[in-house]
Amino acid sequence: MTRQRSRAWISGIIAILVSTVVFVVPFAFVLLQAAKTPAEASNLSFSWPTNFQFAQNFWDTLISNDGVIWRAIINSAVLTVCSVAIMVVLSAMAGYVLSRKKSKWGPVVNFFVLAGLIVPPAVVPTIWVLQGLKLFGTLPGMILVEATFGLSFCILLFRAFIGNIPRELDEAAVLDGAGPIRLFFKVVLPLLRPVVVTVIVVQSVFVFNDFAGPLYFLPGDQNVTVQLALFTFSGQNLSFYNLLFMAIFLITLPPLIAYIFFNRQIVAGMTSGAVKG
Repeated sequence: MTRQRSRAWISGIIAILVSTVVFVVPFAFVLLQAAKTPAEASNLSFSWPTNFQFAQNFWDTLISNDGVIWRAIINSAVLTVCSVAIMVVLSAMAGYVLSRKKSKWGPVVNFFVLAGLIVPPAVVPTIWVLQGLKLFGTLPGMILVEATFGLSFCILLFRAFIGNIPRELDEAAVLDGAGPIRLFFKVVLPLLRPVVVTVIVVQSVFVFNDFAGPLYFLPGDQNVTVQLALFTFSGQNLSFYNLLFMAIFLITLPPLIAYIFFNRQIVAGMTSGAVKG
């Protein structure tokens, strides 16, 4: 028993050290460079700034290049909120139907859901479809693309979680006179809070940090997202590493905050369907 505790303690220490090296050290490096002057930041040294100008760099980054970072953060926020909202509603409904309703079409639908995780996105046909709908290069079109690409993963999570909810709750709600819509939104959906939080956080981080999607389907400067803005910003500010690292810090901060506050809910939602009982 003592050996097992010692091994667990040593394993925990090693995990903490590895996490510190992999995550904390790079983030601290970015934060230090973002607080330096251009001359100090150009040395790329892991040292404390002699002239701390974090607030000035923060403001200069927001107004640099006609405020592209600020505009990109707003566009990415709209893209993330709308696409994730569509994912949650549609995938929760689809997961409920696949888990509760048994039919001959069930295996076919499951096949296409799994195919959505395995088959890579078809860029050129998707562009043709968006052009036919007059949505190519627009934010609504990009919202539909992001929501579609994330549906398969979300449906699998919701289906696994709903499988653990007793069917007696559905039957009791039906006996009380609840229809299908009321049954789902008033009875089932409130019980899906752990997996809803998981889907929101995981997919929000993915959509917010997506680079390839907006690169292919959202050309133009008006609808630029954070990753495209950072790519453009890095090419135009090679002489100002302090502003470049400040832009990296601003773009990294929202996903980091989401992970810190919802870490337990993410784990609970991911493992909720692993064991049925």
